[in-house]
Amino acid sequence: MKWSLLALLVAGVAVILLLIGGPGTRLGLWDFGFGFQLMRYALYAGIAGASLALVLLIIPATRKGSAFMLILAMITSLVVITVPLQLRDTARSVPFIHDITTDTSNPPQFVAVLPLRADAPNPPEYAGAEVAAQQLEAYPDIQTRAFERSTDEVFQAALAAAEAQPWDIIDVAAADGRIEAVETTLWYGFKDDVVIRIEPTPGGSKLDVRSKSRIGGSDLGANAARIREFLASLEQQLD
Repeated sequence: MKWSLLALLVAGVAVILLLIGGPGTRLGLWDFGFGFQLMRYALYAGIAGASLALVLLIIPATRKGSAFMLILAMITSLVVITVPLQLRDTARSVPFIHDITTDTSNPPQFVAVLPLRADAPNPPEYAGAEVAAQQLEAYPDIQTRAFERSTDEVFQAALAAAEAQPWDIIDVAAADGRIEAVETTLWYGFKDDVVIRIEPTPGGSKLDVRSKSRIGGSDLGANAARIREFLASLEQQLD
């Protein structure tokens, strides 16, 4: 019974380590690097808990009367293990970039959010051709949208689509055809900045959007997903 309790305790520690990393970062109790480190510790604790439970289940003397607790410890540990492993697989499946835009040759520029990024590790400037090449290979669908509609009509639709997102609208500059916003991620509280640009064309107008993380080398595909969600909402607004 004592060994089965130990396995369950280790599994519980793994759960706690997994659950506190993000909220602690969001609350400012530690930086995001330590928050990620806690997830790594959770992985180690989960492996230890699952391994201990497995060994105890194999041994008849320790399994007898404690099978339920050991199975619970095993399942709990395995659930914890899957989270960092899935994040690792996601990180490996996307490019190591954090700045995504529909126009890689002339990205929309941040204006109103610049003061908010003053202390951000990632500078507001676009990194250039290397990042553009990685984006075009990984996210070929993220391209400038052209419309046979006036800039005013597209701007209003873009504003409505932006307001439908989980964003904080920072600036609405209709005269410049620019909308800027910030999204705060739920778990770690990371802040990613968004700028939308609408310009006239001979046949109507075109729209570009850019999403950039303030911290972190890889965004795990979050900025591309954010742009896709916005563009899908924009299409609905224009239907």
